[in-house]
Amino acid sequence: MSAEVELAAVLRPRDAAPARPLLPWRRIGRLGEGALPWLLPIALLALWFTGAEQGWISPQVLPPPQFVWETLRDLATSGDLWLHVSTSFNRVGVGFAAGTLLGLALGSAMGLSRSFETYVLPSFNALVQIPVLAWLPFVLLIVGIGEPLKYILIAKAALVPVALNTLQGFRQTPSALREVGQVYGYTRRQQVLEIVLPHAVPTLFTGVRLGFTKAWLSLVVVELVASSEGLGYLIVYGRQLFQLDLVMAAVIVVGAIGYAIDRLLDRLETSMHRRQPGGAAP
Repeated sequence: MSAEVELAAVLRPRDAAPARPLLPWRRIGRLGEGALPWLLPIALLALWFTGAEQGWISPQVLPPPQFVWETLRDLATSGDLWLHVSTSFNRVGVGFAAGTLLGLALGSAMGLSRSFETYVLPSFNALVQIPVLAWLPFVLLIVGIGEPLKYILIAKAALVPVALNTLQGFRQTPSALREVGQVYGYTRRQQVLEIVLPHAVPTLFTGVRLGFTKAWLSLVVVELVASSEGLGYLIVYGRQLFQLDLVMAAVIVVGAIGYAIDRLLDRLETSMHRRQPGGAAP
């Protein structure tokens, strides 16, 4: 038997027991569990409606939900909403892609070389503690207030979790599998591609998911400070005009888009973990 076949046998997860059909009351219980996360948002929305109707809070401080909905609908109808959303997506896409690639390269280099990790990781850990806004004046002096400023700050935010999770993924490969590769004469490159990387992929994807979350948050922060377009700018514009319905509408869009993309990445991450050697069966 070849080394590849025997190594694949080691990496292959054990067959899972066939799943039992759920009893009716258990199915109802699972449906109830699926509804639980929506209880708090529904309660907050009901409280918002009630507070607006009863006049508990001034409309100038917290506009009624119907005002926010009308503003959101007007933005969508006029096309302004899609202009700001597309601008923000372009910025976060470029910055996130650059930060992810740099994070994968840096994390892989630290994961493959103990010496490189020893020299780089302490300084890296110190620099990542500095928030995005603190870097803004320095980057502003170098590249100005244009689009590169936003790309760099978003990339920095995405780079950190991607690099750290890549390092963790490379380090968590079981030593027994490394020894199997050494016994069969695997080269360094073969060990990385056929042993280390398959085990590191789920952790790498976790880093990518966290990286997107950081990039999305940094996008809004950067657009709040230095932008004339985008969802963050829309929030600032509404605040300057004291149109809190516009502010609330933009905040809802930011939260909805971020939540939808996070759920998508969460499903992909779960799929990655299930395909991992030794992971749970789908």
